[in-house]
Amino acid sequence: MRTRVKICGITNLTDAETAVAAGADALGFIFVPQTPRYITPDNATEIIQALSPFITTVGVFRNAEHKVIENIATQTGITSVQLHGVESPEFCTQLSLPVIKVFELHSDFKLKTIDAYNVSACLVDKPKSITTGTINLKLAQKARHHTNRLILAGGLTPQNVADVVQYVKPDAVDVASGVESEKRQKDHQKIKAFIRAVRQADEVRTEDANNNPDI
Repeated sequence: MRTRVKICGITNLTDAETAVAAGADALGFIFVPQTPRYITPDNATEIIQALSPFITTVGVFRNAEHKVIENIATQTGITSVQLHGVESPEFCTQLSLPVIKVFELHSDFKLKTIDAYNVSACLVDKPKSITTGTINLKLAQKARHHTNRLILAGGLTPQNVADVVQYVKPDAVDVASGVESEKRQKDHQKIKAFIRAVRQADEVRTEDANNNPDI
């Protein structure tokens, strides 16, 4: 059992290379203007071209037009797109790259909403209006029954991610601010600690599965 790790909000090559060397499976580049970790397509292109082609690179968008997403994808070489807006199921199927659809788990969110999306993965996050704490873990755990590939985000840090992984058992985790020293600047020790904690949680999950094969 190996939980994939995505380090999001990459803005420079040093942070990208550090994340990859530490064992990150994917890097996220945010193409949403007027957001703290926005990166221009030109800068993202320079970083992505310097990386190994075996690293998944994810372009993050919110309510962008289909043409805008496709143009940025062609220019930068991103390998997946992550959609944070109100994009419809039909919109997602019209894109040429694999799609990660994001759902904010507010208290009255209907998990059946996820069922309508035929996408490569679903990412559950806490509402942007909630600035402290983690995602609603009980809802996140229930979301596992509505997608074959669940990515978990929302308040994750090196200190809590192991417990979260063991509780929710997601296919992947996504972190941005939880491994930063300040906005737009990753803390390299936090990146290493975060990935190390995920791997330790995976070891526990594997051991539990071996000891309880019928569960």
